[in-house]
Amino acid sequence: MTKINSILERLRIEQLNDMQQAVIQSFDTEKDFILLSPTGSGKTLAFALLIEQLLQEQKQGIQVIIVIPTRELALQIESVIRKVTKGQKIVCCYGGHDSRSEKKSLVDPPSILIGTPGRIIYHIEKGHIQTADVHTLVLDEYDKCLELGFQEQLEIIMTALPQVSRKILVSATKLVEPPPYFSLQTPVTVDFLNHEQGQPNIQFKKVISPAQYKLKTLFRLICSLGNKKILIFCNHRDAVDHISELLDDRNLIHDIFHGGLEQRDRELSLLKFRNNSNRILITTDLAARGLDIPEVDTIIHYQLPIKEEAFVHRNGRTARMHASGEVVLLLKPDDSFPYLPHDTEEILLEEEYDLPPNTPFSTLYIPLGRKNKVNKIDIVGYLLQSKDIQKEDVGLIEVKDKESFIAVRREVASKIIQQYSNGKIKGNKVKFYRT
Repeated sequence: MTKINSILERLRIEQLNDMQQAVIQSFDTEKDFILLSPTGSGKTLAFALLIEQLLQEQKQGIQVIIVIPTRELALQIESVIRKVTKGQKIVCCYGGHDSRSEKKSLVDPPSILIGTPGRIIYHIEKGHIQTADVHTLVLDEYDKCLELGFQEQLEIIMTALPQVSRKILVSATKLVEPPPYFSLQTPVTVDFLNHEQGQPNIQFKKVISPAQYKLKTLFRLICSLGNKKILIFCNHRDAVDHISELLDDRNLIHDIFHGGLEQRDRELSLLKFRNNSNRILITTDLAARGLDIPEVDTIIHYQLPIKEEAFVHRNGRTARMHASGEVVLLLKPDDSFPYLPHDTEEILLEEEYDLPPNTPFSTLYIPLGRKNKVNKIDIVGYLLQSKDIQKEDVGLIEVKDKESFIAVRREVASKIIQQYSNGKIKGNKVKFYRT
């Protein structure tokens, strides 16, 4: 536990939660492992700590492969794994990313490979990945992988890795049984799905609105929530776009997130929601699970899903990690869904509300990243070199391979663009842009 304690201290985490402690205590290096725990309970950190224990420092080649269903989840997990396994080479590969760049990164094999099923198979078949040294296979959101139709791809990956010593399966549900070709060997299971800690502290409310006034009612509801951080769920992309058009007309800052957007636009929407440049995100069920969207105060169901499972996953975006949360159902008078909670408090909205205040931060962008040897400390140091910018003016910074995103106070954003775009960071010319 000494090594784990030093990692937690470095990450400024006071202690592991009950689930994470159970994972550490129950894990047997000689057996396969299944972790079942609700969305937002800290599963990624739990299995990242297991991986850190399993890595052999002097060993060359890929030791761990982590398979995930979506690109967004791949990037999220990469971020957590990098923090936990500091100093280890990690490569993340997924559809829509430059495969040639990935191939270059794989020439000197990483210790950990993270990727979507199709892209991992591509690199295996092209000979870019040598699998002989892989001892651990992690399948995160394995039920989602199966739900999305990756059965054949997962079987190909399993067949390509006959020598793995252990498989770690992670999920927020147990609605899907692992198929036989997973070949699990007397797995140890840690199940926190019905554990007291796993039950979120959510308050359910409802707003009743005739169908023809639903958009206007949603706007009044958003305004009534003031400066709360809001995630609005729809069943279809068209509904997301219609709501976005309304909020644009009313000059209300927001972002959208759905499968019809380009990958970079989706990543940017999530990034700005995380760093408090935006407090309203309108989305489909693409954001209902597997993504790290912290500190959401209120979930609004503009449209209710058909399946109860989707309803549960949507609600899991709030009340994460022991926080409390609020779920508001926007219902037509004749709406009836068997899974809805009984005795839900009804909200009676006023006719008019003031517009919510703007968020305190704005996101700036520089075309420099890890490939330029630039890190967060370099960026902060550059911005604080004069007295015009204070430490409190700089918020969350996310450094990617070839670019970085910096949250700054809105009142200093223009000053940074005008006055800080002629210098250098680590010998690289720097220019700031608005996102």
